[in-house]
Amino acid sequence: MQFDPKLETGVLLKRYKRFLADVALPDGQVITIHCPNTGSMKNCLFPGQQVWFSTSDNPKRKYPHTWELMQTDQQHLIGINTGRANALAEEAINQHIITELQGYDTLKREVKYGDENSRIDILLTSQERPQCYIEVKSCTLLENQVGYFPDAVTTRGQKHLRELIHMVTQGHRAVLLFVVQHSGITSVKPARHIDPHYADLLEQAVMRGVEVLAYKTALSPQGAHIIEPCKVML
Repeated sequence: MQFDPKLETGVLLKRYKRFLADVALPDGQVITIHCPNTGSMKNCLFPGQQVWFSTSDNPKRKYPHTWELMQTDQQHLIGINTGRANALAEEAINQHIITELQGYDTLKREVKYGDENSRIDILLTSQERPQCYIEVKSCTLLENQVGYFPDAVTTRGQKHLRELIHMVTQGHRAVLLFVVQHSGITSVKPARHIDPHYADLLEQAVMRGVEVLAYKTALSPQGAHIIEPCKVML
């Protein structure tokens, strides 16, 4: 995935009201940009460090700029825009990078499914094998050299795990895919210390046959690409 148009840069001043952040531009101007991350962004906020943002030409947008990348105090890069994770996953599947998800004929996004009024991020289908339901999660929380998910209590994430378990009971394949958008993360683990119920549900899901994958993303101001598998510690 290449960023087009090219990203612009500035220095983070603060994030507030959950979806907004103030950024100082190189010329000294301060602008407010949209923060497309619904989580707590724990360990992802570094005031005074460099950020990169995209710009939309949609005249109806109140805030035309979208926060894409954050540089940490340790010079790591973090993908702030969690909405990019699904596109990164789709690109990696189509480019045969995620080897566990090959051999299907069609790929669809945002398909309604399940018993709890959900939409699956990616649905893979083939005439010769069961359908594959893929829930994509962006992992950005780094603690003690380990990536954790979630970074806040997530009732929505808990619902997604229940839906995946249900798909397995219906004879389908179900996959939870962590897209790692932090250059310092080398392994992924459920954040039991943040959301113990999610961790318990994930353990149940694995026991019932839900597969868990994690893949690392190479990040730069020019673009982002999933490059290699990442260890999952359950």
